[in-house]
Amino acid sequence: MTIILRCCYIYSNKFKITVTLLVELQLLSFTQYLRTKQVRDKTYVWDVIRKKWLVLQPEELVRQLLVQYLIKERTASVSRMAIEKVVQVNTLQQRFDLVVYDRDFQPFMLIECKAPSIPISEDVFEQISRYNMALKTPYLLITNGLVSYCCKVNYDNQRIDFLDQVPFC
Repeated sequence: MTIILRCCYIYSNKFKITVTLLVELQLLSFTQYLRTKQVRDKTYVWDVIRKKWLVLQPEELVRQLLVQYLIKERTASVSRMAIEKVVQVNTLQQRFDLVVYDRDFQPFMLIECKAPSIPISEDVFEQISRYNMALKTPYLLITNGLVSYCCKVNYDNQRIDFLDQVPFC
């Protein structure tokens, strides 16, 4: 599958990039690690990062499965992840989905999760790039649980290189 993106923003610079690498995460294989409960007619999932029960919406399912993937497959520590925190983007306050910090607690990877019904489009790449203007992480990951892209941001060369796997955290 090849998706042509007209532009992606990093520090307000436009890039034309061609995405040809998909990352295989197989998130459904991590369902066994989720804690869920049923209350009346709603299903809840336990968020190991925020330590609370959340209504299980499609995007939340993707996020929680990805958290388990990062913990089990990419050695990420729960203490070095943050979910839905506010960042200042120009004059607006925005909430990112997930950030993984490195061992020095510097932002390492910014992650944008979408529901499986939401296609990964140019708009999603622009959204994560806007958030990354504030965080300046070296890695970006975008997923809807079905399709995932991971890239390394090279700020010196103003270039985005797409990877075939998610880096170890």
